[in-house]
Amino acid sequence: MAHRIGVMGGDGIGPEVVAEGLKVVSAAGVEFETVDYDLGGNRYLRDGTILPDSVVDEWRDLDALYVGAVGTPDVPPGVIERGLLLKMRFDLDLYVNLRPFVLADAGIDFCVVRENTEGAYAGEGGFLRKDTPQEVATQGSVNTRMGVERCVRYAFDLARSRRGHLTLVHKTNVLTFSGDLWERTFAEVTGEYADVETAYNHVDAACIYFVQDPQRYDVIVTDNLFGDILTDLGGAVSGGIGFASSANLNPARTGASMFEPVHGSAPDITGKGIANPTAAILSAAMMLDFLGEDAAADRIRTACADPATQVEGTVAIGDAIAARVG
Repeated sequence: MAHRIGVMGGDGIGPEVVAEGLKVVSAAGVEFETVDYDLGGNRYLRDGTILPDSVVDEWRDLDALYVGAVGTPDVPPGVIERGLLLKMRFDLDLYVNLRPFVLADAGIDFCVVRENTEGAYAGEGGFLRKDTPQEVATQGSVNTRMGVERCVRYAFDLARSRRGHLTLVHKTNVLTFSGDLWERTFAEVTGEYADVETAYNHVDAACIYFVQDPQRYDVIVTDNLFGDILTDLGGAVSGGIGFASSANLNPARTGASMFEPVHGSAPDITGKGIANPTAAILSAAMMLDFLGEDAAADRIRTACADPATQVEGTVAIGDAIAARVG
């Protein structure tokens, strides 16, 4: 049966790179049908729509969601991020954000498992005496045993399927409550995975290692905020943000998982035909992995790494990769 995929091109270069991703998936021989959704900054500017609950209900019945990029400078910061992306993650319980980083020539091949629905992005906090000289703003980090444990278990399983090494990254010496919960949970789950070697890094040390020695890592597990920052750095040290793919996963499959490139909507180059679609294409490969189309996904990753596909131009790159996956 054909996979039913919800497609949200979004804003800026999003529709351009998504078109190339779908072209490559089709060239790989995967049968799918798309359901298109006009959401993002431009839609918000037109009629105020961000993400209706009725659309979320539709997404629960899809096999996957494929997203280009959302956001435009004309929309105030936080409106689309919280109202669309975070709502999607919370409502569909996309609790694992998985981001792989590969640069074969440098021996880099690691993944970051980022907890995706809790931490500092859960929305706990508020203002006192706003807009006065005595203003106070609080922003809490919400961490539950269930949320931490299911993310840690996913990371252990992933490490077991790879090279058998998992690193917890946090800041336990300062964040003595959330860090303690993560550290204790990690230690307890470790006992069930005797075949996986473990390590711990403070997040500031991990930033140094990402730059100086990223080859040390296999799988990393971390909280929402640290994962957000570390994965952008991971993209920078593994070829650039134009190659950084990601998956927002509901491993229980109670709702559609979402796949998107890490980069933004890049409004400054929209319509110029120069955006690199590789990250979007690699995100499509992650989607195929999740849908059980492993062989097609592997062919796409191999084609993306082929020097012959390192050409210029959005469509030209898509055509070069598509020609090598059929």
